[in-house]
Amino acid sequence: MCGRYASTLPPEMMVELFKLLNSVDMVPRYNIAPTQPIVAIWEAHGQREAHFARWGLVPGWVKDPRDFPLLVNARAESMADKPAFRDRVKHGRCIVPASGYYEWHTGPDKKKQPYYITRADGAPMALAGLYASWMGPNGEEVDSVATITVAANAQLSVVHDRMPAILMSESAQDDWLNVRDIRGPEAAQLALPLDDGVLRFHPVSTRVNSARDDDPGLIEPVSLDRPEPLQAKPKKAAGGGQMDLF
Repeated sequence: MCGRYASTLPPEMMVELFKLLNSVDMVPRYNIAPTQPIVAIWEAHGQREAHFARWGLVPGWVKDPRDFPLLVNARAESMADKPAFRDRVKHGRCIVPASGYYEWHTGPDKKKQPYYITRADGAPMALAGLYASWMGPNGEEVDSVATITVAANAQLSVVHDRMPAILMSESAQDDWLNVRDIRGPEAAQLALPLDDGVLRFHPVSTRVNSARDDDPGLIEPVSLDRPEPLQAKPKKAAGGGQMDLF
């Protein structure tokens, strides 16, 4: 799963890169965690707009979000079949801009070492996501987002068995956001693992474990005292916990 990420794009660069109608007032973030506000992009009437949304999707039919599981990620393989996601695959697709994301590798001693993962060319990431709008009993409206995960490629599988679905090309981003003309099953084919070599990763400080820490030092490489050779973990059976599926 993807449970932390960084987003350091200046607002003006985000507008140009994603062809946005609007700009959002945001500061660089280096340790974005679930339930926090994030920037997500979706289309309305053919125009792309950036919105602040809660990371952790709440479907519109939920009565009380406090009694609902935290849906941070949606598995690409089964999202079209899950009640919380299937309508959003058709009508609520979005992009989450990111500079990189974190994943934790569990070593033989059961200790978890965080790694920071970025595009090898240094370009920003466009994470595929789903969004929903929840209306409260007093008229309050809350936008929320889940990011989509896929099976990790061979390169990333030594760190974790899942990775975010990253839309690499402009055409893939166009089709993902175009809910008017691109149907859900067709769009789902865009949520695929990347080829080996497209991403790179390095170990970072365990300070990233605390969502209270949010500074540029979190993405800097660290030297491991006794580095263990990374090995791919056995694949898990299909399914997921409350952080993945409903």
